[in-house]
Amino acid sequence: MISLRLASLRKEMISQNIDALIIPSNDPNQSEYPPKYWAIRQWITGFTGSTGLAVVTQTEAGLWTDSRYFIQAESQLNNTEIKLHKVHNRSSPGYIEWIITKLHKGQTVAVLSELCAFNDFKNKSKLLQDHNISLKAIDDPFIKVWLDRPEMPLDPVYEHETKFSGVSRNEKIEQLRNEMRNHKCNYHLINTLDDIAWTLNLRGSDVECNPVFVGYLMIGINNTTLYINPSKISEDLKKKLQADHVIVLEYSDLEKKLNQLTEEDSILLDLSLININIHDSINNAQIVSQTPPSINLKAIKSNHEIEQYKSCMIRDGVALCHAFIWLEKTLKNNAVSEFDFANKIAEFRSQQLHYKGESFYAIVGYESNGAIVHYRPEENSCKQIEHKGILLVDCGGQYLDGTTDITRTIALSIPSPEQKLSYTSVLKGHIALATAVFPEDTPGTALDTLARQFLWQNGLNYSHGTGHGVGFFNSVHEGPQSFAPNCSGRGNTLQKPGMVTSNEPGYYEEGAYGIRIENLVHCRKSRFDGFLEFETITLFPIDTKLIDLNMLNANEKKWLNEYHNLVYLKLSSHLNDQDKQWLKDKCQNI
Repeated sequence: MISLRLASLRKEMISQNIDALIIPSNDPNQSEYPPKYWAIRQWITGFTGSTGLAVVTQTEAGLWTDSRYFIQAESQLNNTEIKLHKVHNRSSPGYIEWIITKLHKGQTVAVLSELCAFNDFKNKSKLLQDHNISLKAIDDPFIKVWLDRPEMPLDPVYEHETKFSGVSRNEKIEQLRNEMRNHKCNYHLINTLDDIAWTLNLRGSDVECNPVFVGYLMIGINNTTLYINPSKISEDLKKKLQADHVIVLEYSDLEKKLNQLTEEDSILLDLSLININIHDSINNAQIVSQTPPSINLKAIKSNHEIEQYKSCMIRDGVALCHAFIWLEKTLKNNAVSEFDFANKIAEFRSQQLHYKGESFYAIVGYESNGAIVHYRPEENSCKQIEHKGILLVDCGGQYLDGTTDITRTIALSIPSPEQKLSYTSVLKGHIALATAVFPEDTPGTALDTLARQFLWQNGLNYSHGTGHGVGFFNSVHEGPQSFAPNCSGRGNTLQKPGMVTSNEPGYYEEGAYGIRIENLVHCRKSRFDGFLEFETITLFPIDTKLIDLNMLNANEKKWLNEYHNLVYLKLSSHLNDQDKQWLKDKCQNI
């Protein structure tokens, strides 16, 4: 199958005099998770991970991805000609160097003009030109090659009511206009889907697990235009938007509008996010390239949003109680597939108020599958969970009043000393980050070490970041902040009060088991002037059977006991007596 797809693509490349084609994972809006129509890299390689880039030449093909997907990629690329290239440094993934070694002077590399960001194109072009290799942008060749390509989604867009968002779209647009004025711009183009959804208080279902919709948003000084397939906007919603001075036009009309801007116009956008086609449509206006202001505005959650997160976490915790109680009962008599348990979690969540879907496909990794960091169980190939070993479950829900993301690792039998050592080292790091008090203007990279220190002391580590920003009924991976070991843009972002970030250290023993403990934390002011701290807002018990109690100090035990007391206080009143006893047992003080 993959070989036939590659052969068809190579034939098309020959017709366009292309010697190598770079195929990214994103869509025209630079989304991490694209609509199925844009899942080109997945289709041509068979690799289903969210992060990766493929390069195809006439004789070779490679896939570059990071450590979260090494095991998965090796499995999915098996029996294909596509070679896995492991990326250990995201800022320098190595595929350009690989291309340079494979091509000769005078040959041509191509990118897809709709998918390649303008700044990225410039950087790639410079690197290749230094070796007398040219780079050109081309129209999408997969229109001819991918014959059964999915259609663009047509699901309706709907309102995210102000009682949830807390701030009207008019107020948000005016905030952005203030930023436009600061930069002396009379237009602002937003292309990132989560920012469009946040700005307009609208949501959709064009991307699985992400409540966003495909479109572009152009804010002017006096009016705002949403470029979208108009059939996705009901007449009732269109009237509401018009009342707020938001015009709805065809998706394809954007480039015409950009082309009509004059030399007197100035447009605020981000050239690291705008694709080549969009950039090339701006022939006359002055471009002011800046990080979209909405990225930082939406990262700082209001007190209204934080309170709703907390309410949402109660319902999410109750759903997980039902799911894990069901698992324990079922395992007494029957094995349960990873796939079935993932569906069961979603089923119990669906019974909760304001639930709109999962925030990502659940990672249910039993024993060795737990070591595959972003593992997704498939119905016909997943493991059967039995009443033994270790199970890692990473899952999340989308609710009108919040987005959740939680990981728990549980022992289904008596764990080994080695497993206890690993688990307790992870837990100690989790607690160290959760209880951190740190000066204002501290970047995430400075806090990342807190979560790793106890693993390091035992010669252990994990290769993914320690945490990512989380949206409010929006993308579960939301910038600009993170806890990361490298000096990436997200790692260097300063923690600010109101940010919600995941705290998820882990450890993975390939071929044996995986361990991760994840809660969401809210950054807030501490009792010390000029210092910040975290408030843990996720509510679900942490397995104590895997803990080596001799490794925990008094303060760590105190934190865990207080956390479990809070979990029981918040969740127990929503459970029947039998389930309440289960929760009480899980939340016993150590």
